[in-house]
Amino acid sequence: MTPADAARPAAGALRDVPRRRGPSSATWLGVALFTPAVVYILALVGLPLALAFLYSVSDVTVGSEGWSFVGLDNFRSVIRSPTFRRALLDSFVFTVATQVIVLVAATALSLALRERFRGRAAVRFLILLPWVAPISLGAIGWKWILDSIYSVVSWVLARLHLVNRFDPPMWLGEPALAMGSVIAVHAWRMIPFATVIMLAGLTSIPKEIPEAAAVDGAGFWRTHFQITLPMMRPIINVAVLFGVVFTFTDMTVVYILTRGGPYDTTQVLPSLAFFTGVLGSDLAEGAAISVFLVPILVAVAFLMLRVAHRAEVT
Repeated sequence: MTPADAARPAAGALRDVPRRRGPSSATWLGVALFTPAVVYILALVGLPLALAFLYSVSDVTVGSEGWSFVGLDNFRSVIRSPTFRRALLDSFVFTVATQVIVLVAATALSLALRERFRGRAAVRFLILLPWVAPISLGAIGWKWILDSIYSVVSWVLARLHLVNRFDPPMWLGEPALAMGSVIAVHAWRMIPFATVIMLAGLTSIPKEIPEAAAVDGAGFWRTHFQITLPMMRPIINVAVLFGVVFTFTDMTVVYILTRGGPYDTTQVLPSLAFFTGVLGSDLAEGAAISVFLVPILVAVAFLMLRVAHRAEVT
């Protein structure tokens, strides 16, 4: 064997060794597709959030040319305010009550819409209308429906002799009725979104499981609470998480219907931050109120995602 023949296998072995290569075209394509979303989120969420934290520790107001660092003075002032404490309580009441109504109604609607019947497509379309329609238009319609003088609800109840037609309820003028009205309207808006999510979860359950339970003698309620709901727990957690975030950070319904009244009994944190920071020209205190939303939402998101992860593991 010549030295040249002995060197050929070694050269072939070197060719078989994988070489280091730079980023592939697929990697660059992924980066190119992912970058606009990151830039959009940073511009739409990151920049306002950073400004909110910056304003909350300053004395900036609308029209001020500069600002000074004041530390935690704005937070101390906000915490001492009875209006803020009432708005914080109302935010939790508003969110919890809305989500209870939404979950119950969405579960019932998803169970009804899962079955085939004539006109199911039209019913699904009508149920989705509150979600796809602009909330401002829907809230203005509800404000007319709940008007203290021309209320359609009061007229119907008076015809049924359930209320005095000469002394109708002030749906948006009494504290308890105003909070109930705001909760009902916001739940009306959120029910379609939760229904779509719940319906997707129901359709993903294999039909063999409920059929086997029916063969074993399980009724509707037992099948629903012991089979359907446990299997839909991850989907329900997602619906609750989105519902809590949307509700806790929303002020459209409150702003249009009551503007936080009467006597700040329907004021929530987003609306209070808007009235204080924008309409009241105190950007620093309004930013401090909005910053209180961040740890609450982070804690809720962490808790719900942890529960969803445990449900997926088990």
